[in-house]
Amino acid sequence: MPKVKFLPHEVICPEGAEFNISKDESICEAALKNGLVIEHACEMSCACTTCHIIVREGFSSLNESTDDEEDLLDKAWGLEPLSRLSCQAYPGDKDLVVELPKYTINQVSENH
Repeated sequence: MPKVKFLPHEVICPEGAEFNISKDESICEAALKNGLVIEHACEMSCACTTCHIIVREGFSSLNESTDDEEDLLDKAWGLEPLSRLSCQAYPGDKDLVVELPKYTINQVSENH
C-alpha cells in the first residue's frame, strides 16, 4: 500500500502528515479520512479547484487526468506542471509527496 506524505502547510498541517493510501481512494478522500481538512467546495465532483495539490514525488504513478480536470486546473492559483485536483488523483504503486498551495480561489471556506 503506498504512502502519501503531505509537506507542512501553515494552516492545514503545520507539522506535515504521512499516512497510507488505498488505490481505490483519491488523495482528497485519504486526507480527509486522516484529519487533513482539504477544501473541496464541489464535494469532490471535479467542478472546482479548491482541492488543488502539487505532487512533488510520485506524479507519474497517478491515474491519468481527464480533460475536465485539465480544464479546471487552468483556473487554479499557483498552477504547476505537477498540479492535480486531489479529488481526481488516485495513487499507483509509488509513494507520494504532496504540497498544498498556500491559497485557493475559493471565496468562502465552508469548513466541511
